[in-house]
Amino acid sequence: MGYVDSKFREEPVSAPNEKKTGPAVVPAANFLRNIIERDLEEGVYAQRRWGGTPGDAAHHLAGATDPARIRTRFPPEPNGYLHVGHAKSICLNFGLAQDYGGVCHMRFDDTNPEKEEQEYVDSMLDVIRWLGFSWENNATSHLYHASNYFDYMFRAAQLLIERGLAYVDQQSAEQMRDNRGTLTEPGKDSIWRERSVEENLRLFQEMREGRHAEGSMVLRAKIDMSSPNINLRDPAIYRIRFAEHHNTGNLWCIYPMYTFAHPIEDALEQITHSICTLEFEAQRPFYDWLLNHLADAGLFSRPLPRQYEFARLNLTYIVTSKRKLKQLVDEKRVDGWDDPRMPTLVGLRRRGYTPESLRLLAERTGASKANSWIDYSWLEIALRDDLEEKVPRAMAVIDPVKVKLINWAAVFGNESRDASVAPAHPHHPQMGSRHFHLTPELWIERDDFQEVPPKGYRRLYPGNMARLKYSYVIQCIGCEKDVDGNVTTVLAELIPDTKSGTPGADSVKVKSAITWVSASDCLRAQVRLYDRLFVDAQPDSRTRNFIDSLNPNSKRVINAYLEPGLANAKPDDRFQFERHGYFVADRKDSVEGAPVFNLAVELKDSWTK
Repeated sequence: MGYVDSKFREEPVSAPNEKKTGPAVVPAANFLRNIIERDLEEGVYAQRRWGGTPGDAAHHLAGATDPARIRTRFPPEPNGYLHVGHAKSICLNFGLAQDYGGVCHMRFDDTNPEKEEQEYVDSMLDVIRWLGFSWENNATSHLYHASNYFDYMFRAAQLLIERGLAYVDQQSAEQMRDNRGTLTEPGKDSIWRERSVEENLRLFQEMREGRHAEGSMVLRAKIDMSSPNINLRDPAIYRIRFAEHHNTGNLWCIYPMYTFAHPIEDALEQITHSICTLEFEAQRPFYDWLLNHLADAGLFSRPLPRQYEFARLNLTYIVTSKRKLKQLVDEKRVDGWDDPRMPTLVGLRRRGYTPESLRLLAERTGASKANSWIDYSWLEIALRDDLEEKVPRAMAVIDPVKVKLINWAAVFGNESRDASVAPAHPHHPQMGSRHFHLTPELWIERDDFQEVPPKGYRRLYPGNMARLKYSYVIQCIGCEKDVDGNVTTVLAELIPDTKSGTPGADSVKVKSAITWVSASDCLRAQVRLYDRLFVDAQPDSRTRNFIDSLNPNSKRVINAYLEPGLANAKPDDRFQFERHGYFVADRKDSVEGAPVFNLAVELKDSWTK
């Protein structure tokens, strides 16, 4: 089977309508469901057996009929932090298993000892649980490590050698590259390709015993150096590495290549549908070649796992390369892996994204074979749609200017404040109420006042009236300025008997309502305003250095004035700051009584296209 080159679409897919009608809420096509439903209908895996744990053919044939109708797996390499693209794969693999009465295995593909760390293992398990998925099924854990299968992989390699299907090659890496050929020219056989079975077994055992230097030899599958699929031109399947492994220590000094290990892991775990992203499509012929030969040798039983590829999630305005993300961290261009601007799942979680919003994004983007770019706003819309009906409201002033109610004493006498009440959510009375106070001095947004208003402006300007939301109507009578001519205070009069919720509330008609907080009865808190990390839709383009596309205004830290009740916010508590957007109490820096808030997403997409 030749390699099918799937091209990326040049233009990003536009975002769905934000209203909850039409395509935005209809699950996208998912060809994987069609495959699974066909296999279940035809009973492809109905007689498959399960030995209770991963193992070879004999182990599984001794077990009972597999209670799982299908088995999928999520197999990350623990060499970095999971990102938003992984979220789609997680949702697909775990979600399909849930929907079709199956089991999804959590497997660490830890066959590379030089880049893998326990820190990444722990983080991956944590975010998968956070997303709402589990590898537990019927009181059984399906958490596996590829490194625990090294004995099986060594045995599989020996079987290939014994059948004349693998050989030890002593060419240098440069020689192997030169002899591999090109897309239009066949490769050349290694001079070591026709070693005897006995010599190959001896040399491979010597590799295992650490008797040869790194790079001095590799084990290669013996397939076809003239294959149009370069991946079938005798791929390397084992290499020598004198490196300590985070799970097996120094037990091994030879390690399998991913393309060799991956199908063996699937077969040991009785995976039915091995779901990968499209970059592995060219490897599928080797996947099938290897498993069929190992089944012929008796190591595995049929039916064998099948690999299926889907288009990965390509979001604009981000990079997902682990190397490039690490560069951002190492060069301190961001504040760590969990910086809220990062596309890592720990970063999105800290930013305020919810598991439900990421699952919604995965559902809306579906699974197809066509690569395309999805506009970043799809992610933001998914979060807005999730938070709209579930989070309480609050008033916040982010760019403040003071308001003095100059007739306070005439209206309220000696009273220093007037109680105000507002619903926690305008459509869900069961969520309760918010309580705060109106006082003689307030904070409002600076753009809610214009000394010389533009045409159509409806908020405060000299002579105009506006309602303080959930409170009284006020009329602007002027302003005070500093020596440079900057407005420092807006002067206004309160209109008596116009309080919201009272019979006189509608006695004075106004065309706008503005948010506010009391100057003496508010919470002063740090608020971090985040924007997209890059200014270019495709910062990872090979035509530019992605660092040059960094957005210099991706983070602003301000001191804002908030409703006093927000002092009780706990880490990860989310709110809609009216008029501004959705905010979350930072999960690392918030302390009791002094929360720090991160902007998760604005109420509307204000990004300049």
